[in-house]
Amino acid sequence: MNEAEVDAIQSEDSDVLFRLSRSIDWHIRRKVVWNPATSEDILEYLAADPVQWVREAVASSPRISTEILVRLAGDRSGFVRAAVGLNSNAPLAILKDLAVDEMMDFDYSLNRNRYPVKEAVARNPGVAFETLEYLASDSDEHVRAAAASNPRMTPDLLTKQSKDMSWLVRNNVAKNPSTPEDVLGWLAADRIIDVRYSIALNPRTTPDVLASLAMDRNWEIRHIVAQNPNTGVDILEQLSENWAWKVREAVALNPKTPRDILKRLAGDLDQSVWKAARKSL
Repeated sequence: MNEAEVDAIQSEDSDVLFRLSRSIDWHIRRKVVWNPATSEDILEYLAADPVQWVREAVASSPRISTEILVRLAGDRSGFVRAAVGLNSNAPLAILKDLAVDEMMDFDYSLNRNRYPVKEAVARNPGVAFETLEYLASDSDEHVRAAAASNPRMTPDLLTKQSKDMSWLVRNNVAKNPSTPEDVLGWLAADRIIDVRYSIALNPRTTPDVLASLAMDRNWEIRHIVAQNPNTGVDILEQLSENWAWKVREAVALNPKTPRDILKRLAGDLDQSVWKAARKSL
């Protein structure tokens, strides 16, 4: 791809985009799909592209018609079907059909098979509750974890998933903005550090739960608690004397930290801490 072609991809000229949609380079054709000025006629043409990654781009576009989405939902490539499954404009009936798609892809980083289509549907913010509930009980932990991340999950389902045997599922429950406060409190005692870390990050975690996490044996958890805007002043004072300088620095940067604590931290022996405190003052 030469420099002129790269510049042309940014064009709003329909004739230029039409010409580029017929390029022999599939990378260019894929970028044409991403151009917001590309017409529906060109998108429909590229929906039949011989390269799956071009069709995948079309399937993920928020501008394609329902008719094209329905056609791509039956594509021979599972990655194209996964893109349809993640498209918020996909019809509910299509998402329900894709929720039982058993296409597998081997994940070399985990040394195991994944189900990208079902995972995509589980993450779709527009999926019907019945479909989401079905995927939340899937036998594969990554599918259940994808469902646990969906903001449409109900409190009852999130409560159930908070006791899932897979820490990946519990971790996504800990991150979900729809998770009830009592469930966040339950997960604050999870044996997996990543789950407790996610609870400490969650902006809906209550001051009482953050107070318990402020005593966590892992300094990284205490560091995140010191950053959370919900952390109480009494806990910030406690953490301002923590042995880990990253924790004291986070206290110094927290907008809720009182001036008297900041003045004390401005004389801290660690350079990063006193610089942060003086900046906040």
